[in-house]
Amino acid sequence: MFVILSFLVSLALVTLAYAQSRNFVMRRLRYVDAVQNALAPVIAGLGAAAITWPIFALLPLVGLGTALSVGFAVGAGVAAGARAVRHSLPRY
Repeated sequence: MFVILSFLVSLALVTLAYAQSRNFVMRRLRYVDAVQNALAPVIAGLGAAAITWPIFALLPLVGLGTALSVGFAVGAGVAAGARAVRHSLPRY
């Protein structure tokens, strides 16, 4: 029972992290050139994993795997948001 609940909590956190990071890049970082760098998703993902790991270590249903999954989702969201911005702006 706890395994299923833990998986559902992790899935919800990963989905929320991906959607929020993609939306943030598309709305707020649209004109920031640094987000178009290839290292931006890696840095964002590592930062998110480093920030969430101590928090998730204290919670009973989530752990290191969830922190790494959230970090991966944030990195993927940043990459997807940067790609969406890159393809939506007109090129001159």
